[in-house]
Amino acid sequence: MIERNIILDGIDLAGFYGAGNVHLQMLKRLHPKLRIVARDNVIKVIGDEEEIEKFCRVTGLLKEYCNKYNSLNEEAIIDAVNGKRGDKGNDSNVIVYNINGRPIYPRTENQCRLVEEYRKNDMLFAVGPAGTGKTYTAIALAVKALKNREIRKIILSRPAVEAGEKLGFLPGDMRDKIDPYLQPLYDALEDMIPMVKLKEHMDNNVIQIAPLAFMRGRTLNDAVVILDEAQNTTPQQIKMFLTRMGNNTKMIITGDLTQVDLPQNNTSGLLHAQRVLNGVPGIGFVTLTKKDIVRHKLVTRIVEAYEKHEKLAAAEKNNRQ
Repeated sequence: MIERNIILDGIDLAGFYGAGNVHLQMLKRLHPKLRIVARDNVIKVIGDEEEIEKFCRVTGLLKEYCNKYNSLNEEAIIDAVNGKRGDKGNDSNVIVYNINGRPIYPRTENQCRLVEEYRKNDMLFAVGPAGTGKTYTAIALAVKALKNREIRKIILSRPAVEAGEKLGFLPGDMRDKIDPYLQPLYDALEDMIPMVKLKEHMDNNVIQIAPLAFMRGRTLNDAVVILDEAQNTTPQQIKMFLTRMGNNTKMIITGDLTQVDLPQNNTSGLLHAQRVLNGVPGIGFVTLTKKDIVRHKLVTRIVEAYEKHEKLAAAEKNNRQ
């Protein structure tokens, strides 16, 4: 008789053990020759060495499955006990799976281009109107890299234009101050990472909040760094942000040039960066259009209506001049 501890790291324990420990109880029933005791992320196994080796192989397969699909089920457990790697079918086009085990994949041609350009380049600009999935796809790519241990952290940044980048008047700590501006990024993260695991990542700074106003002086290594709403940066701000890039880091910059909230006569840093960096090796550019909108069908109509209105307003202005 020997004893061995199995560490369950990097996965959602609630999903692994199941509601009311139903998955753990099933594992115990399928391994009657072993004494199995679980506490937090450690499973203690006592029994014959050969049986323990089999159990270790089973838990290894289940950890892979749980990490990939964010969930576990009886079928996956039985497959693992039989030495099979659980699979939900062809997932060659899937970026990651959400917390319910549903696939997240590029849904339009330009979203596919975004994924491809991310693979080929260390820095990527994704520009397009609201609802084209540029931010959601960027978050999915970052989560995939974190799950695959290609990076050690995800860093999220967004200009707080409404507060003029002066966040001190808001109540709470830094996270409380910047949270209202980063909520769209949190919404995407909560869809892809189980809540308990997401909180753990936030507490351990694996997923970091990096207000743009406080990025100066940092060197960002081993990370995927996402700058959202980049159209609301100034040329000086976006230059400062882009030069934070360190080793083994990828940057994704997203924005919508039709929604610039900067004061009048201020040049958008996103537009300026596109002009300056176009053609630089290692930097990719993807432009999404209203054809890529994947939200409610009304979003497409709204975008088209505003485009029509802006063209008419520009034509009237030219006529008056």
